[in-house]
Order: sequence, then structure tokens, then C-alpha cells
Amino acid sequence: MSHPVDSTHPVEPSIARMTEEAAKQKAVATQEKRELAGDADYHDHKHLDNVVNNPNALLENPLQGISHERLEAMGRAFAREKGLGEFEDEFAKGAQVAQDPLAFESLTLLNDEDRNVLRREVTHKWDQPWRLYSLVVCCSMAAAVQGMDESVTNGANLFWAPQFGLITDPALDPNATNNQWILGVVNGAPYLCCAVLGCWLTAPLNNWFGRRGAIFITALLSALTCIWSGCTNSRWHLFAARFVLGLGIGPKSATVPVYAAETAPPLIRGALVMQWQVWTAFGIMLGTVSSLAFYYVNDTANITGLNWRLMLGSACLPAFFVMAQVYFCPESPRWLIGRGRYRDAFKSLCTLRHTKLQAARDLFLINALLEEEANMPSGKAALIELFSVPRNRRATLASGTVMFMQQFCGINAIAYYSSTIFREAGFSEVSALGATLGFGALNWIMAAPAVWTIDSMAYSPGEGPVPFTYSAEAFPLYVRDVGMSYATAVTWLFNFVVALTFPRLLDAFTPQGAFGWYAAWNAMGTLLVFLFVPETKGLSLEELDQVFSVPTAKHISYQVKVARTNFRRWILRQKIAPVPPLYQWEQATPATREF
Repeated sequence: MSHPVDSTHPVEPSIARMTEEAAKQKAVATQEKRELAGDADYHDHKHLDNVVNNPNALLENPLQGISHERLEAMGRAFAREKGLGEFEDEFAKGAQVAQDPLAFESLTLLNDEDRNVLRREVTHKWDQPWRLYSLVVCCSMAAAVQGMDESVTNGANLFWAPQFGLITDPALDPNATNNQWILGVVNGAPYLCCAVLGCWLTAPLNNWFGRRGAIFITALLSALTCIWSGCTNSRWHLFAARFVLGLGIGPKSATVPVYAAETAPPLIRGALVMQWQVWTAFGIMLGTVSSLAFYYVNDTANITGLNWRLMLGSACLPAFFVMAQVYFCPESPRWLIGRGRYRDAFKSLCTLRHTKLQAARDLFLINALLEEEANMPSGKAALIELFSVPRNRRATLASGTVMFMQQFCGINAIAYYSSTIFREAGFSEVSALGATLGFGALNWIMAAPAVWTIDSMAYSPGEGPVPFTYSAEAFPLYVRDVGMSYATAVTWLFNFVVALTFPRLLDAFTPQGAFGWYAAWNAMGTLLVFLFVPETKGLSLEELDQVFSVPTAKHISYQVKVARTNFRRWILRQKIAPVPPLYQWEQATPATREF
């Protein structure tokens, strides 16, 4: 599985529960921004109109339109108010740089050393402190835990199912149909738990224990339930163990990419967060390696099925590695700010950036964004607003569509059952596992380009990570945490459906028919994306609000009209007028609207 990438990843609703002192500071900052609206320095009236008519626009950059002198004063005041007075000069400079991080060359407050540091940040973006890369390693291993949790059952299915009486071949057992459903239920148990419970625990775990605490707890749950799975003595005992495994998989899948996004520098944030997909694929491959490694392990006098028990239990190893490392990593500065712990947040950023200027810049901007998020009006529960507010409802429909198709493209049927598929195709069990290893290795290798090419190519660099990226962009910030919980729950729910139904599909449809079924869903998915999923790539928050403010019926009508016009222009070669642009920013450059 993959997960969202982007600096605007979901955050827990912590601002509503800030300390009294932090709440006072928020009120002061809000009043100051209102005063700035009448300040002569705040001269961008178009920007003010956008803020009034579209509150989400301010979240794109709450420092827009403020003069450099005012920003310097705000930075110094911020440092004094947050107990960071000894770094007042750094925050004065950082506040100016935060307004436009790439426009530092013109800032007179900076000296040559400051400019050299900021210039190198652009020209050598991969030159980062070792503490940042140690955090990336931790997050990558957490992703490998995720992938291994998903794939170790692939080889284990060959052994635990017949040991527990689940014969799925109709020629050998008259109850094969029922056994196929039970096999699917047991394999899909973690994803059922993720959908109905695990994903919705993400916010509480993050609120109470922080990013590192949530990762530690979910890794511990994953490790213990993997060991538990290897000690089960019946099919329903194994179901219970794997169901609890979902409590580790669900919150971890939401927390780890967010943790990476909140700690990474903006210029490499997307690339680092995309490592989730790469190392999840590595974990899937590692699960197959484990299956091959333990295939020939013999039973002992007291243990039957030692090989599959070791396969399932082996997924605990990367989880223990994550547990041992995570508390050596700095906590998310965004999470620390949400609790009023500004000095700790600054200390965290100083370990993740080369200089205190960079740390001050990022801390000042994060705080400004959090203040604006906290001021977003909301008269209803966020979950209700996902469906009651038209703009949010369209984002919910679009993100749900891509999350649904991420699973119903059929890729995880291969991840969970490829060894069974190859065995039914006439391969020996060892050869089936070897072929599965080839699939896992290819999936991992092809996941690497996802860092640069998530909008094209095959599954791993394309459809795999795109739904999470899309969902992170689609929701407004004030409901993004709940929106991402919903989106993640959708993908895990249909992951469960795939795991549940595929054993039965193999028998009822044959392997060719089963994959034909998913091929048909891919064709259907093409139509669903065409009709219900607007483009979000490269758009500002204001433009995204315009995109999702277009009624669904109007968007569908426009897409159909574009398709019809393009068919007539490019297939029938007719000379007809192009379709006018749908969105305001497209009207500046009139051109034919094409796919």
C-alpha cells in the first residue's frame, strides 16, 4: 500500500485542544491579521477579496501581502512570545524568507552566509542532516513492516489452510466452496479491521501519543500479532490474530507518511514521502523471501506446521527494528506546536535542518498555517461536513473513486494469492513461490520511479501512490484529517473485499476469468475517473476550491462534451470550435480542452 504525499497531509484535530496559553496566542495572532487587512502595507486587495470570498485561499500562504518590515517585526515578536528570544534575529529573517522561500536573494536582512545556505538548499536539495535520513530509514522500515504484514500469508496459505481443514479444491472436498470463503475471510481480516476500526483510531493515537508514539504502538501491535498468528491452532484463532493485526496496519499506514511529510524540507518532501510506496513494495518482496526461506523447515515432535508459523511470525523482525529506532528520531514539529511546545518544536527542526535560520523559517510558517487552520469556520462535525458541504462532498466522491479503483484494479489479488494461482497453473509449490518472488521484486523495482513519475507508467509508479496523493490534495485543510481517514478506510475496505472474494473467484471463474473480472473493472474505472475525478495536479488551494465547487452534473456534462468534440476533431477530422475552458484560471490561455 501507499500513502499520501505532500506538505498538506492530514493532521490530527489538535488545535481545538491547545493549551490555554497557546489559545491566547492564537487569539492575538487572529486579531493581528484582522488589523493587517486595514494596514497600508497589506496592499494586495485582490488577495483580500479572495480571502473574504474563499477562506481556504488564505491557507495557501497566510503570509501573502505582508510587507518585509512587518514580517520582521512579527518574527521577533513570535520568538519572544514563544520563549525563543535568544533566536530573535533568526526568526526575524525566517519570517521574511517564509513568505516566499525562493525569493531570498532580494532580502536585505540576510547576509551572504544566509544566502549561501538558502542557495545550497535549492542547488543541493539532497544535502540534508543525517538525523533526517535516519528518520527516513525508520519510516522506510515501517513501510516494509506494512508490506511484509500483507504478503507473508501468500506462501503460508499453501500450508496453514490444509492443516486447519480448508481444502479449496472441489475435487477433494465437497465443502470446498465454503472453505474458499473462509480462506478469504481469514486473509482479509486485517483489512476489515482497518476499514471499520483501525483507520479511525489514527487521530486519537496521534493526539495522545504523538507521531513517534503512534508508530511505536502500531509497530508493537504488528510484531505481537505476527507472533500470535504463528502460534494459532485453528482457522478462527488465526482470524482473530489477523484481525487485531489491522489495529497496527491501519493507523500506521496513515501516520508514517504524515510524519515524513511534517519533518521533510519542502523541496524533497514529496520524494521522501513517496518512499512509503517503494518500501512497502520491498516489504511485499521480503514476505515472499521469508516464504521461500522457511519452506523446507520440518515439523518437530511438538509443532505441526512450523514452516508456515515461521513465515507469519517473521514479519515481526522489521517491526522490532522500527520500535528500537523511532524514539531516536525527533518528534514532528507540527505536532509539538499543536501542544504549545514551541521550544521543543524548534529543537526538533534544528536537528532536521542545517541551520537555525532554516529551522526558524519552517517553524514560523508551520505555526502560521496551523493558526489559519484553527480559524476555519466549522459549525458541524467534520465527518458530517464531508457529505453535507457540496465542495467537500465532491472531493469525497473523487477520492473514494480513486481509492476504490486502487484495489479493484486487482493488484493485491496477486500480492495475496499469487503462489496459489501459480500452483493451480501447474507450478510446483517451490516454483510458485519463486514466481511470486519475481513479481515482488519487479513490483519493488518499478516502485522506485514513483518518486518522479506518479502520473504515468504501470501500477507501482502510477496508480499505486496516486490515490493517496490525490486524496491529500482534494480535501480542504480543515477537514483533511477526517477526509483522509475516510479515504484510507475506503481503500482498506475494498482491499478486504478483494482478499475475501478472490479464492472463490479462482474456482468459480478460473484464473483467466478472475483476472478478466478485474480487467473489466479497470475499464469501468477508466469511465469513473473520467466522469467523477477532476484534475488536481499543480493547483493552488484556491484553484482546488474552484475545481470542487463545480457541480458534479456540470463536470460530467463538460467531460462528455470534451470527449465528443475531441472525437470529431481528431478522429473524424472535422473543423469545429474548441470547448471553452471550465475553470477561471484556464481562461487566460484559450485552447482546446483535451484529455
